[in-house]
Amino acid sequence: MSALPQSEQTPLLANGRENSQNTSMTNRFATIIKAEGEPSWGASYKSFIFGTYLNVLLIFIPLSFLSHHLHWDAALRFTFSFIAIVPLAKLLGDATEQMSAKMGQTLAGLLNASFGNAVEIIVGVAALLQGELRIVQTSMLGSILSNILLVLGCSFIAAGFKFKESEFQAVGAQASGSFMVLACITLVIPAAYHSTQTTPGGPDGQSTVASIISGFSDLDPSGKAGLLVISRGTAILLLGVYITYLFFQLKTHPDFFEAKDAPEEEEAKMSVIAAASGLLGVTVITSFCADYLVASIEETAERYSIPKPFIGLILLPIVANAAEHVTSVFMAMKGKMEISITICVGSSIQIAAFVVPLLVIVGWMTGHELTLFFANFETIVLFASVLLVNTLIQDGRSNYLEGVMLVTLYLVIALSFWVA
Repeated sequence: MSALPQSEQTPLLANGRENSQNTSMTNRFATIIKAEGEPSWGASYKSFIFGTYLNVLLIFIPLSFLSHHLHWDAALRFTFSFIAIVPLAKLLGDATEQMSAKMGQTLAGLLNASFGNAVEIIVGVAALLQGELRIVQTSMLGSILSNILLVLGCSFIAAGFKFKESEFQAVGAQASGSFMVLACITLVIPAAYHSTQTTPGGPDGQSTVASIISGFSDLDPSGKAGLLVISRGTAILLLGVYITYLFFQLKTHPDFFEAKDAPEEEEAKMSVIAAASGLLGVTVITSFCADYLVASIEETAERYSIPKPFIGLILLPIVANAAEHVTSVFMAMKGKMEISITICVGSSIQIAAFVVPLLVIVGWMTGHELTLFFANFETIVLFASVLLVNTLIQDGRSNYLEGVMLVTLYLVIALSFWVA
């Protein structure tokens, strides 16, 4: 029996190869959409939306939209938007955690740098574009103080209920603390420059008040230009140092920041693609709620005699850091103090060395003269807080008394800004 001509065999072979390639591409696409062992899309979104009772507060999202567009009372607009951001912050944290669990350390670090403080970035940009430079500065400062004093203090106290003393990697904590000192110094320098450029007492003795309200309205044109150059140049340098810190933490010296006993891996609740889509959707919704919140601050503060610095420094950061508060305390109670330190101090470093410089550069691009100059009182408060935290974490141990110290200092600062 004679063999078939080659022309009659080739189409079958070609079709076989083509089908094989199509099958391979289909499998590759399916792997991207849902990797083997990952939950389905339905299970992912079910866990995302119904995974916690806190999501009951999502009902305030439509209330926030309605109150803004129907021009309800400022207090209602502020309250609805304020409460709506709480579950959104938790969802942002959950989605980021699920995505990070499926990636390498470097990609996870970059992801956390981008989205770990997404609410702070969104609130900051919204306030910046509306010209609320003081809200930008106080909310950023408040986020730093909230993390290193309130959240870390509550974590120490929570751990103290279960353990007489908790231990963590002292070397990594010291490295993070030193970075916070650097970030603090970069805020002291603009304040020092401002004081050298300002006439003592100012016109009619009002220079301090003017500084607090406008940032640098009491400076002459050359002084303003110098302050902008210092702030923008420092912002660029801080971003560069922050990238180096990430490389140090995630690539060259990860053992400095890892627990002695590696925590067990938790089962994934969402697929990577579902987590990414959830992250994008929540970020968009949060941006609207943050915009409505910032837009109502001025009227709310005036009508109900609430100091704007108190809103920016105390109220907004507590909402923005809601997810971190819960996670850090929970990890501390499980004895995973390294994770709590990373969440609290690491998040403060992100704010000081990534988010604040980023907002200064965004302001530069959009024509808003945001600087790194903070009022003398705020600079002293930050320096004292960083000093206390550094003192307490140097030995690599913590107890409930240290937590009480941190929370007490935070309450004193809150009280002082209430009467500011």
